[in-house]
Amino acid sequence: MSATSVTGAHVAYFSMEVALASDLPTYSGGLGVLAGDMLRAAADLRVPMVGVTLVHRQGYLDQQLDAAGNQIEKPAPWTPAAWTTELPERVSVQIEGREVQVRAFRYDIRGASDHVVSVLLLDTDLPENQQPDRHLTDVLYGGDSHYRLMQEVVLGIGGVRMLRALGCANIERFHMNEGHAALLALELVDETARAAGRSNIDQADIDRARKLCVFTTHTPVAAGHDQFPLELVERVLGRPEIKHMSEIFTFEGALNMTFLALNLSHYVNGVAKRHQEVSQQMFGTYPIDAITNGIHAATWATPAFQALFDRALPGWREDNLSLRYALKIPRRDVQVAHLEAKRGLFDRVRHDSGKSMDEDVFTIGFGRRATPYKRANLLLRDPARLSRIAREVGRIQIIYAGKAHPRDEAGKQMIREVVAGLRNVDGNSISVYLADYDMELAKLMISGVDLWLNTPEPPLEASGTSGMKAAVNGVPSLSVLDGWWLEGHVEGVTGWAIGGRPHDGDAPDGERDADDLYEQLERVILPMFYQRPDDYVDVMRQTIGLTGSFFNTHRMLQQYLTRAYFL
Repeated sequence: MSATSVTGAHVAYFSMEVALASDLPTYSGGLGVLAGDMLRAAADLRVPMVGVTLVHRQGYLDQQLDAAGNQIEKPAPWTPAAWTTELPERVSVQIEGREVQVRAFRYDIRGASDHVVSVLLLDTDLPENQQPDRHLTDVLYGGDSHYRLMQEVVLGIGGVRMLRALGCANIERFHMNEGHAALLALELVDETARAAGRSNIDQADIDRARKLCVFTTHTPVAAGHDQFPLELVERVLGRPEIKHMSEIFTFEGALNMTFLALNLSHYVNGVAKRHQEVSQQMFGTYPIDAITNGIHAATWATPAFQALFDRALPGWREDNLSLRYALKIPRRDVQVAHLEAKRGLFDRVRHDSGKSMDEDVFTIGFGRRATPYKRANLLLRDPARLSRIAREVGRIQIIYAGKAHPRDEAGKQMIREVVAGLRNVDGNSISVYLADYDMELAKLMISGVDLWLNTPEPPLEASGTSGMKAAVNGVPSLSVLDGWWLEGHVEGVTGWAIGGRPHDGDAPDGERDADDLYEQLERVILPMFYQRPDDYVDVMRQTIGLTGSFFNTHRMLQQYLTRAYFL
């Protein structure tokens, strides 16, 4: 491949994780998948963009589950040379006074337009580095705060230096996908000072860097906002002046990467309209816009639906807005494509669990990161009621998947609770929790189930994209009114809501939401699926036409282009 896909870039997109392919464990979940989808959209739309991330040689984690639902974690190593091209350029960053050498591997994404967007995967596993430094780019979200800060030095500072070494002279915007990459802004400040022959930085240097930077914040959850004690920062970075410019670099006595990005960006956005409101409350006077997330439709449409769209909606890969015409696709064609997807999922269930599911039975899917606020156990809150619904209204099959972070003990407990809860559901129901949720399994689940379930605790769902992926395959959502679903939900048209109806008494939110969930299944969704199948297929078509045509990264990237990149 020509180097022009890198050197001709005008936008540099930095993300700690990027989902490039299911077989490459360079991502943990939604943040990385969004980054990969963003870059795939750039390739489709011929946007001159380059991605920057870390190589993560040992991946995130390979998840296995025992019979009790205990998560067993193993490394997920991969070989960069088998998938990427090593570049000859070398740069260095200073960490604790040591010069740490950094190289890059290039992964090329070719879009529907045949345009190439390259992704640089930074790596410190070089013989000239000391042994501990060789492992800085090994594990995604591994180690402690010390390890994480050193990784963020490599990503932010090393990433900018690598772009410069590769001859990227035309970059007009540096986009930070979450605060992990915020040190890139510090390097841009330093660049201006060095160009002026100064070792100290001043306000003019900061102002110039701010014009170049864009920041997307992705979560209101505290764990998503990295903070580092100033003693650790001074030891790792060797930058005592950070203490003396606290209005830029520190917040509440720590280097807060979110506030660093906020202070050094000319444009900041949340990832849904509701998330923008929550972020504005969190971050006070900083002006925050909203660009709602999307998904790369051609990546997440299952082969059966890709073939259907190719026949019925030619040009949809280049123009996702064409999916709005799915409303005219014959019901039978949608049913046939969905049945093919369902069989593919059930083959995987049989392979992984030994259980045989019935393609005629209503199937619910839930695939999210396992952490308490996602409330994976809400469906199982009253197993006796769920069992009665399955016996009296219509049989139900349930498929769960999701990994917990290795240090998230509450998330691991949630998996155990779900596995135990599934055993308590009868009514001739078959249920399973599938291990090692990744892009490949996600594609099978979001296309092969009949209903996608999403149950986060409001307002902690910044956006969410799994329901968007399901929508492009005609699978409607039953979801809490939070994140993107506040924008995508049209009751009984694109899916159904949990919450938003009056309740008697002062029951806790969890009880009210569980009651809503069961009411929707018993009185609305299951009767439609079993008694009025044509109406259910109409909801599926509407889900593609209304949700799939808008909640995609083509629309999302075009909004970034007009609002954040090229003003």
